[in-house]
Amino acid sequence: MTQLESARKGIVTPEMRRVAERENVAADFIRNEVACGRLVIPANVRHLAGSGGQAPASGANGHAPNGNGRTASERSYPPPIGHPGARDDARLWVNQTIAQRLRVIEAPEVLRGERAPKRLDPTGIGRMITTKINANIGASPVASTLEAEVEKLRWAQRYGADTLMDLSTGGDLPGCRQAIIDHATIPIGTVPIYSMIVGRRIEDLTYDVILREIERQAQQGVDYFTIHAGVLREHLPLVKSRVTGIVSRGGSLLAKWMIYHGKQNPMYELFDEISAIMREYDVTYSLGDGLRPGCLADATDEAQLAELRTLGELVHRAREAGVQIAYNMKLEQEVCDDAPFYVLGPLVTDVFPGYDHITSAIGAAEAARHGAAMLCYVTPKEHVGLPKAQDVADGCIAYKIAAHAGDIARGVAGARQWDDDLSRARAALNWPKQFELAFDGETARALHDEDLEVDTEFCAMCGHDWCSMRISKEIVDFASGKDASFQPARKAVASPGVGEAGRELLRRRAVLPVIGGKHACHSELTPEAESARAIQSDAAGR
Repeated sequence: MTQLESARKGIVTPEMRRVAERENVAADFIRNEVACGRLVIPANVRHLAGSGGQAPASGANGHAPNGNGRTASERSYPPPIGHPGARDDARLWVNQTIAQRLRVIEAPEVLRGERAPKRLDPTGIGRMITTKINANIGASPVASTLEAEVEKLRWAQRYGADTLMDLSTGGDLPGCRQAIIDHATIPIGTVPIYSMIVGRRIEDLTYDVILREIERQAQQGVDYFTIHAGVLREHLPLVKSRVTGIVSRGGSLLAKWMIYHGKQNPMYELFDEISAIMREYDVTYSLGDGLRPGCLADATDEAQLAELRTLGELVHRAREAGVQIAYNMKLEQEVCDDAPFYVLGPLVTDVFPGYDHITSAIGAAEAARHGAAMLCYVTPKEHVGLPKAQDVADGCIAYKIAAHAGDIARGVAGARQWDDDLSRARAALNWPKQFELAFDGETARALHDEDLEVDTEFCAMCGHDWCSMRISKEIVDFASGKDASFQPARKAVASPGVGEAGRELLRRRAVLPVIGGKHACHSELTPEAESARAIQSDAAGR
């Protein structure tokens, strides 16, 4: 049975229990949300087992056939934790820092698969729980390698991606896809049509090719598919007056196929056959919005709304087949029967290419506030090139901000305690605690130490006399800065320094030479004050 079928029969699966742990809610709440279609758990049975694209030793449905293999109920997961020091009622998995995430990603025995280095840690996506973010990676015909894409996966997981899509269009697509799945503890999605047209023209795509490729990817362990089944032949005339036409790759390819053959969208025609394959492996639908707008001028036009109505029909057909489904908010929730809403961006302005991770994160935060269940990130390379590892990190961070802001705005229980704790540490002028609580404490520490390598009662921006936090803490009648559990051990102490990531950041910024994690003018490296000032003066004059 699929997660959806189990939930409708009143069965709480091990995956539902795991999602409940991560969300700090009751397992029956998760089961009910899955049963009514408001929440999905993208969890291919092969990725759950980490079986390396083979049939799991525990059997197709997670149960050991002859007492051999590890059943779903026997799989262990990391203990549910939230941000450092989180109360029991605020242990939200999404609120972990980078340092906490690395312990799971880098520990070889944690989430080890049957045949693969890693296996899936089930994730829930729905508007009644914390907001998730998705990262897109993938090799192109002109750039990247299998090893580079696996490295991008690691960066995405490190910087907070809850799911990841392999959008490769070049190189060894099956090999790259399998390597990503085998190293991922987060759900992996694909757009199968990309692989279907490698080595052939879109006009030559056949029904048999479509079904074979979908089954092959399901057998590899892909957890969710983006299928552009809502773009119909009769919708195409509505696109003619658009400023940017069809910006979805899948949507544009299928439009070309329909025009060439004079037939209906094959993904729509084969929807029930595709659903049967997905049910066998418990793959989740992400209904692709093939007619989404590509600019402000095309937003919410008749083409987009026509596709949306078709997607509403397909939501019901997928659920009848026992397949979970998410739609890729009010209008979408009404038309698509409250299926989890998965949104790309949206950009709030069109004139900042190179910074679209910021323009889109603004729109994403607003979408999360209104109930979007998952936000698909945008990187600085959107519209201009293929993202590299640092672009993946920048996109993930921008969208972690958007998702967390959305959770706070929606009043998700326990979400704000992380912020409150960091604010208490800041008011107490406890720098080590601030960096421990910060999502990316290594970057925060490096930027602090760039100017002042001492943890004391002020920072380099204000200095001692102008520090409002210090002044507020000194006013006896104010509560600010006086929480006993957040006091620093000492008023002034030398910085412990930064790690390799922090040193690399300081090298890139190149404000002052860095030697062994310390500036060249540091007293341990340059004892004479006059020599230290000369180094600083030289750097300032560059």
